Amino acid sequence: MSILIPAAQDAGPLHRDALTVLQPGFVGTAPPDWLRRHLAAGLGSVALFARNVTDQQQLVELTAALREENPDILVAIDEEGGDVTRLEAGSGSSWPGNLALGAVDDPALTRDVARELGRALAACGVNYNWAPSADVNSNPGNPVIGVRSFGADPELCARHTAAWVTGLQSAGVAACAKHFPGHGDTAVDSHLGLPVVDADVDLLHSRDLVPFKAAIEAGAKAVMTAHIVVPALDTDHPATLSRAVLHDLLRARPADGGLGYDGLIVTDGIEMGAIADTYGTAEGTVLALAAGADAICVGGGLADEETVLHLQSAIVAAVHAGRLPEQRLAEAADRVRRLGGWASAAAGERTDSAEPDLAIGLRAARRALRVVRAPGQSWAPVTERPYVASFSPVANIAVGAETPWGVAGMLAARFPGTRAESFGPDDAAPEQLPSLVGAVLAAAQDRRIVLVVRDVHRHAWMAAAVEGLLAARPDAIVVEMGVPQAPPVGALHIATHGAARVCGLAAVEVLTGQPPALG
Repeated sequence: MSILIPAAQDAGPLHRDALTVLQPGFVGTAPPDWLRRHLAAGLGSVALFARNVTDQQQLVELTAALREENPDILVAIDEEGGDVTRLEAGSGSSWPGNLALGAVDDPALTRDVARELGRALAACGVNYNWAPSADVNSNPGNPVIGVRSFGADPELCARHTAAWVTGLQSAGVAACAKHFPGHGDTAVDSHLGLPVVDADVDLLHSRDLVPFKAAIEAGAKAVMTAHIVVPALDTDHPATLSRAVLHDLLRARPADGGLGYDGLIVTDGIEMGAIADTYGTAEGTVLALAAGADAICVGGGLADEETVLHLQSAIVAAVHAGRLPEQRLAEAADRVRRLGGWASAAAGERTDSAEPDLAIGLRAARRALRVVRAPGQSWAPVTERPYVASFSPVANIAVGAETPWGVAGMLAARFPGTRAESFGPDDAAPEQLPSLVGAVLAAAQDRRIVLVVRDVHRHAWMAAAVEGLLAARPDAIVVEMGVPQAPPVGALHIATHGAARVCGLAAVEVLTGQPPALG
């Protein structure tokens, strides 16, 4: 039975190192007393989520309070831009996500977008970003990556991963390429289960590992592990807990068959179902550190002092039991402190106090649009209040249900009286479909109809609803805000390559006939 060590008691380097390697979250918009005590006792990182952010000034005050206890603290956030935002969870992101940037395929633009996002983070006191996603979205049915990937082509993903890392770190914010060795070829969300990537070693090196090699060459300060099983590398353990993956592949020198990475290795959330439901958070933490991870991400769901003490105790007990070499733990803690030192030095060297260029996000989102007119179908801009039907799949846990998306609110702001309704899987079940189509047509009457979808290729209910509505109203407009895998349909089809707020704004410009003009 493990013994809980109070955070305020510095019981020596072992207990301090066990705290240093944890990257926990907390609840609230100011640091609680327990977190302050842990920071004073050696905690090396703190993770911020949407629940911790209300506005820029509040976040500045929060991060300043954290640094009162530890000036070299790593303040981490999951700010990918696009669909995954913590800074702007209440409104949607000012920056398009990876798929939109990949669709433009201008690495200089990707670098500039990441730089401006980094400047926004740095201005708030955040110095460590769990981004970018370097996954190659090779499985179109992937339920958790999708628009978070730059695309399905390894070389495209590689050049944009490198550009994103370079841009972010030029602003003094550490980048973290994820999810190693690649979460793109999965059909299971690792928040909920344990995915398996059934690819041989040659395919891994020619596909999944290509962007991570580019991230390493670009100097990525951190790499995040994936909670996936890759039998070609390790038949017994998921990557997060696998020495074969973390040491023999990622850490070992190229001469010994590895990628030669010497930066921080951090786990994906240790309380995610893939680990917690199979090994438990404490055992997963110990196994991850023993395998070669340097830091343990926790706090998306378990965000209290008990979790920190529980994991700290498990680490200390594993060292005492000989399951985790003390030198391995000390090495991991040293990497955390080194990265914290780099981030502090980068903040001290920053001289640019200008506000980040938020306009670059909309410019990039405009360039990412793909607009297709139906052959022989006339189309004119929306000039009065339309009817907007949004088809909402179950929210991706990484994205978060609280982040708004779509174009209904933006159209309503331009055209008061716009009518908008949202439909889910239950509304479009086969037995409900005729009723849904009839209700939409009755509500829309003679208004222009805008159908907003997200990954329609992954959802048969959504595809059936769109097909039924287009059969009755072929003049309807379709806006796809996910991965545009399905063939374009509708009188006008707009693919935004993501559901960031700026992607919606760019789509509304086209819908209403504002620039850029249709090609």
